[in-house]
Amino acid sequence: MSVFLQPGAKQRIYWYRFMYNGLVIRRSTKQSNHKVALQLEAEHRSKLAKGEAGIYEKTPAPTLAEFSKEFLVWAEAKFRAKPKSYAYYWNSVHRLLEYPKLTSLTLDDARIPERLTGYIAKRQVDGLKVSSINHELRCVRRMLHLAVKWSRIDSATNVEMLPGETHREFVLSPAEEARYLAACQPLLASVATVLVDSGMRPEEANRLRWESVRWTQGRHGSLHVTFGKTSAARRMIPMTSRVRAVVKERRQEQGQPIEGWIWPGPTRSGHIEPCTLKKAHKRALRDSRVRTFVLYSLRHTFLTRLGMSGCDTWTFARLAGHGNVKMSERYVHPNDDNVLVAMEHSGLSAFSEPALGGPEFGHGAEIPLLANGKGEPQLLESKDDFGGQCRTRTCDLLLVRQAL
Repeated sequence: MSVFLQPGAKQRIYWYRFMYNGLVIRRSTKQSNHKVALQLEAEHRSKLAKGEAGIYEKTPAPTLAEFSKEFLVWAEAKFRAKPKSYAYYWNSVHRLLEYPKLTSLTLDDARIPERLTGYIAKRQVDGLKVSSINHELRCVRRMLHLAVKWSRIDSATNVEMLPGETHREFVLSPAEEARYLAACQPLLASVATVLVDSGMRPEEANRLRWESVRWTQGRHGSLHVTFGKTSAARRMIPMTSRVRAVVKERRQEQGQPIEGWIWPGPTRSGHIEPCTLKKAHKRALRDSRVRTFVLYSLRHTFLTRLGMSGCDTWTFARLAGHGNVKMSERYVHPNDDNVLVAMEHSGLSAFSEPALGGPEFGHGAEIPLLANGKGEPQLLESKDDFGGQCRTRTCDLLLVRQAL
């Protein structure tokens, strides 16, 4: 059919495609109704046949350098409330502009993958790690997809990430945690305790306000995270007894306030920033002789411990503030014992048939005879809650005796 849906598109928008005088006419109807899309296609064909519309001249695609200016304007408006996100795109774009062999190409040029290979080689020579190079490749991919959305090009070139990207996997042992907290200054110790016992991101903890503390919700109260990079980041986190003691001590030091920042600081934002704790963190690492790590590793430590405790993936994602359970699967590693416990808690094992000749009876052992004198499942008849007949096939001797 000439009217079709774009495969993999997020929105259900119909397009049409047909040939006219040896030229391919391909346009978006910007409509989600199939009948309306057919009417628009028929109208276009009719106008072309009558000579009223003529052939649309394709607008030349801009170069990557030209489109980067529009992209940065979009990024500034899009991430006005998230300066770090805008800084990420700004830095990536300006690094790309330093390689004119790539940025001089138009967005629909088939040589983009080839030039990207040269750009990757250049950045590797500069000493960048795989994760840093992938950040800049993601920026290119975002620019191309945005160009498709704005109808500057018909399709985006596939940008592949480099394999071997290292993730933050440092986990503090309980002994290292105790030494580190003992060597911390009071402000850093309070923040680090909240991070390692709640799994919050450092920027989430820095922005905590007294209005977000729920003293009576849960066993020890809870913290309401109102700021986050995604909607899933805005969540309720139960406080542990240690976190409650830290927050209560901070409140007493500030004169029992009911609003304001939990950790105020002499910064433009009014609360502590990563730079506020940078020197104190280095000093604590030196004094405690703990392996070097960043404060974000405290969140990773909490999530790793939570995953090892047997927490299910969905609850884990809710506490971690993950928008996708794929992120949570990196921390959850169920073993055989956890699987057996989960089956017992589900109650499914009570209705499953025992394995014949397995460990319960021994290999080659005689299977117990049921009421019918055979080692076969017995068909039981009973009545349901509405008085109707109900049949159940089971090998459970206890159920058979109760039915008899």
